[in-house]
Amino acid sequence: MTVDPTQPAPTLSPAERAKAAKAAAVEAARVAAEALAAADAAEAEALAAEQGSTPTANGKAAEIAAGYASAGAALELGTVVLDGVTDPAARIRIPLATLNRHGLVAGATGTGKTKTLQGIAEQLSAAGVPVVMADVKGDLSGLSKPGEDNEKIRSRAADTGLTEWAPAGHPVEFLSLGTEGIGVPVRATITAFGPILLSKVLGLNNTQESTLGLIFHWADSQGLALLDLNDLRSVIMHLTSDEGKADLKGIGGVSSATAGVILRALVNLEADGGDTFFGEPELETEDLLRVGPDGRGVITLFELGAQASRPVMFSTFLMWVLADLFQTLPEVGDVDKPKLVFIFDEAHLLFADASKAFLQQVEQTVKLIRSKGVGVFFCTQLPTDVPNDVLSQLGARIQHALRAFTPDDQKALNKTVRTYPKTDAYDLEKALTSLGTGEAIVTVLSEKGAPTPVAWTKIRPPRSLMDTIGNDAIAAAASSSTLSVKYRETIDRESAYERMNARVANVPAPAEKFDIPPLPADLPDLPPSESEGPSAAERIMGNPAVKSFLRSAASAAGREISRSIFGTGRRRRR
Repeated sequence: MTVDPTQPAPTLSPAERAKAAKAAAVEAARVAAEALAAADAAEAEALAAEQGSTPTANGKAAEIAAGYASAGAALELGTVVLDGVTDPAARIRIPLATLNRHGLVAGATGTGKTKTLQGIAEQLSAAGVPVVMADVKGDLSGLSKPGEDNEKIRSRAADTGLTEWAPAGHPVEFLSLGTEGIGVPVRATITAFGPILLSKVLGLNNTQESTLGLIFHWADSQGLALLDLNDLRSVIMHLTSDEGKADLKGIGGVSSATAGVILRALVNLEADGGDTFFGEPELETEDLLRVGPDGRGVITLFELGAQASRPVMFSTFLMWVLADLFQTLPEVGDVDKPKLVFIFDEAHLLFADASKAFLQQVEQTVKLIRSKGVGVFFCTQLPTDVPNDVLSQLGARIQHALRAFTPDDQKALNKTVRTYPKTDAYDLEKALTSLGTGEAIVTVLSEKGAPTPVAWTKIRPPRSLMDTIGNDAIAAAASSSTLSVKYRETIDRESAYERMNARVANVPAPAEKFDIPPLPADLPDLPPSESEGPSAAERIMGNPAVKSFLRSAASAAGREISRSIFGTGRRRRR
């Protein structure tokens, strides 16, 4: 019933008046609802116009997405999900200029973390940013090949605002720790690795780590280059021998029991293939900063390979690479895009059973390396796997589904919820346990440095192959790499092992004398020699490898080896 206010009201019974009043109230509510919907649509259209996307009727999704608007270049993570509905126009982005503020990708097994990392890596490569990643499970090798085109992928791409999805591969380098892997072998010297990182690999306690630091200090003061495990072993055996007692006094003493523990740990490391990793030629971290001729950043994948039995060594090596970048790269301040993005997969291995000194150095590295233009992303199952002091440095948070099957799981879930900005769009505790595969709760830093609104996000599918390419293809790609020529062959030059052995065995033999009659005084002069080019000695001295060795020898003879963060050997600034 519609009431016409221009006509005189008829005489109505109380029941009819009540019915008419109810009808008028319903009509007024309908008009108000239409007006509110129109206002929401106008607001959504205005916000969407600012983002350059298609207008939608979902004002709340557009409001969330407005917090992720970026004037500069940005990574496209996906689109907003609200009340179970995906809004393709409400896009979630991470500005490239904020990626050196670091990030965290977390979630239970099988929730899509690896594919999220894959999508981030390929977009960074397309933007001309080199990426370093740990390929723990071997399935990131698909980055090098175009993905499989099917209706399911295209449908998901459309849901996440990517209307023109097309398969694409990216430039990838495959590296392996030591010579037993299928990638290009990379190594580090014991001296460069330093006592803190090596203690983490060997599983030493604080006392043993302190003792190892004293051993390094003595070797450094003597200018002894510790290139491989034999070098370190020979130094320890010397210091604990009768001949080394005098040297031992100068560094406060090393107990034979502690030295024995360190030596046994070295033997175990060698049995697990560590002897193929420590040595030369040492990885030059500038090889991780390459951009291809087409302008795309090179993605460097470290394959776990033969180091599967020592995953802690794998993660600690990546920390050494990051520390080396920290000490060699120049300060650049704020940049439009990072010079490199470094991704730690299985980050819990890095922090498990870590010493206080190790954790302090990780925190310092993460805090300061952003000024070098390097972004760091940690990937793990639970945010609580990352120490609070490190977690507080991570500006971007991409949290896939969490499981709360145990009291500890529930405790971790509650802690995770408290780390997010407040939101009235989602019940975060419920949302974090309800996310589907390939969905995540996201908050990042805007271009102004402020946290963005919390967004339930459907993540974009990668363009590359979401599977491994196989060991044969990886080995073929590694053998054809330009880095293979540089790093394939192991170099074994004179170092601490040879010098320590020479101290024992180098007893000069008496010179043998021969009865040779004197030459006649009237011999004719020899004819002048013709120039035959550089002599053998000159050719040897001109060899770059020999020059490098002589520089090391000069350093060993004349000054103590200096150390930087983590006690790593200091290199010259590039």
